[in-house]
Amino acid sequence: MLSATFLNRSKEIIKLAIPAVGEMILYMLIWVFDTLMVGKYGGQLSVSAVGFSSEIMYTFINILIAMGFSISITSIVARYMGAQNLKKANDLANQGLKFGFFIALSVFLIFFIFSKQILSIAGAKDNVLTLGYQYMKICSVGLFFNMLSNLINGVFRGCKNTKTPLYGALVLNIVNLSLDYVLIFGKFGFPELGISGAAYATTIGNILCFVFLLTQIKNLPFKLNIKAKLDKQNLKELITLAIPSSLQEGAFSIVRLLSVVMVMKLGSLAFSANQIAVTIESISFMPGWGFAISCVSLVGYSVGKKDLKEAREYANTSLLLACIVMGFFSIIFLVFSKNLVGLFIKKDEIEVITLGATCLMIGSIQQIPTAIDMVLSGALKGMGDTKTPFKIVLFCNWAIRLPLMYYFIYLKKMPVTYFWWITSLQWTLEAAIFIKIYKDKFYKIKEIA
Repeated sequence: MLSATFLNRSKEIIKLAIPAVGEMILYMLIWVFDTLMVGKYGGQLSVSAVGFSSEIMYTFINILIAMGFSISITSIVARYMGAQNLKKANDLANQGLKFGFFIALSVFLIFFIFSKQILSIAGAKDNVLTLGYQYMKICSVGLFFNMLSNLINGVFRGCKNTKTPLYGALVLNIVNLSLDYVLIFGKFGFPELGISGAAYATTIGNILCFVFLLTQIKNLPFKLNIKAKLDKQNLKELITLAIPSSLQEGAFSIVRLLSVVMVMKLGSLAFSANQIAVTIESISFMPGWGFAISCVSLVGYSVGKKDLKEAREYANTSLLLACIVMGFFSIIFLVFSKNLVGLFIKKDEIEVITLGATCLMIGSIQQIPTAIDMVLSGALKGMGDTKTPFKIVLFCNWAIRLPLMYYFIYLKKMPVTYFWWITSLQWTLEAAIFIKIYKDKFYKIKEIA
């Protein structure tokens, strides 16, 4: 019989996690809708161009902002809110926003000015390069506002408010989906813009999402002010937490990007099938990220008020719930793989559908290990430990995944299914290490508590 404590913790976690999960799913649907609609519009070539450009852009955004500064702001604001130190939480939020603004501006300028060179260096050629360049240049404008939105969302989550980021993502999706349809295919009197239409839709959606969030900051328990003077001590505290978190995302995302570049060498059939499977699987990651984000906030809040027993309960309950939800996705991928892949490509491209479905079925293996990885990483970050997750991810990606990808995909030119067997091995090993490290910290906390 479930204990009252478990049920109470579950209710609070779910209360925070559901909006966070919804937000993550909505953000991922931007990529999904773009891939789906351009796939229906232009087939393999369009999927390859949009998929490759998106991988590059989101890799660096995640490293520097979404999983770097934004997560750090959430963790540190939550801990000071838990300690009832509102002024410190406010000061650190302002420092994070100001410094994050300069990072976002720099990333935008690099992608806007050097988009063609970036794609070329990454291995894009011919039509993929031409179409990808058009998509990336336009999207870079919207992604600047996306990065600013991520920073503001980090503050909201640190204040245990995950609903406002959800509503912002909803605005983005409504605008993006509506404009995708009319601009890609040229409906209701709008010009038929193809891939450029998808980019314009995403950009306009990101701008309106940012505007919406600006109207909501008045609901925070303190006042945000990007004009606040930089304080070296506060900035140092924030950067000390942010750097390992950013490096952790970098250790994963850069290897993922290099893996995608290697898969591109296998040809457009392998790349488009892999890209569709990755896009579908990415939806299943969103519940894991949602529970991880709520775990960062709740564990951080509990640690801030020095209730370590409560922090442990939040972490354990978040882990169980994430495994249940992502385990469900594992079953969906096994049973409906062809149906899901078929949604993203023309019906006559049978080879793409068959290969993509096989990849997705293999990917079902890694769902629960991924849930473990995400939530336990979030628990450690909530405790203020961003270095340990970075070290684990660095080892598993650079010492395990990358060498195997290089040997089997790049050198031996094995089928793209090897990509999925390798990632399943990496996630499983990573999850096992996280469990061991978390148990060690669990007993230490128990002794302290």
